[in-house]
Amino acid sequence: MLLACVGGASVRAETLRIATGELPPYASSDRADQGMSLHIVRQAFAKAGVQVEYVFLPWTRALVETRDGKWDATAAWGRNAERDKGFLVSDNVLTEQWQILYRSDRNFTWSSLQDLAGLRIGVVADYSYTPVFWRMVKDGTLRADVAPDDVSNLNKLLAGRVDVVPLDRNVACDLLGAKFTGEQAHRVRAHPKLFVPDFTTHLMMSEKLPASAKRLEAFNRGLKALRQSGEYGKILQQQPCAADLAQALQGG
Repeated sequence: MLLACVGGASVRAETLRIATGELPPYASSDRADQGMSLHIVRQAFAKAGVQVEYVFLPWTRALVETRDGKWDATAAWGRNAERDKGFLVSDNVLTEQWQILYRSDRNFTWSSLQDLAGLRIGVVADYSYTPVFWRMVKDGTLRADVAPDDVSNLNKLLAGRVDVVPLDRNVACDLLGAKFTGEQAHRVRAHPKLFVPDFTTHLMMSEKLPASAKRLEAFNRGLKALRQSGEYGKILQQQPCAADLAQALQGG
């Protein structure tokens, strides 16, 4: 069987099944590359001589079934100490830029999570956000209005049913450009302060699978090689966003 060498170590070629969910442009069954994050994961494994197949599932199911060992890995997830239990976690695949979206017809500013008290915050239950955010929701300091997905939250924002929506900049741009009219999209603004200063995302493998440790080592070597080759940077540059939308989502 074909062997590939990365960083002086040989890795037996194989095909891994990776559970994921829908989060365009990072993970999407509708894109030829299946999303920016998944493309990075695929190319990093390719550097190690490993092929991958993606299985798209609801995010929670992808997590639970991977932890149980049904799938070889799941991607890509923000760090969460409670959720990470039972997993080996990779180096950073991609850093997302989470901001707070609001309607252009209202004045909004914030400097700490406490400033969001009293506002209706549109969230998706499966998302990481931050541990502090979820603790403040649990203790009643913050009011979370849960939706099944980001499109639902954006619709609620436009309809005035929630006041703000934390969302990654690239996800917001992708959804506003693809799922909403121009008039609707331009009613959305993003506060320039990052909701999460350093939102890294990761590949995770179950501790129950004996091969996980060596596979994760191979992935991390491949990811490092991908960065050093310049290919990683080129992948990041392939996410287009209309200039006017980009300006609004940069707080302009």
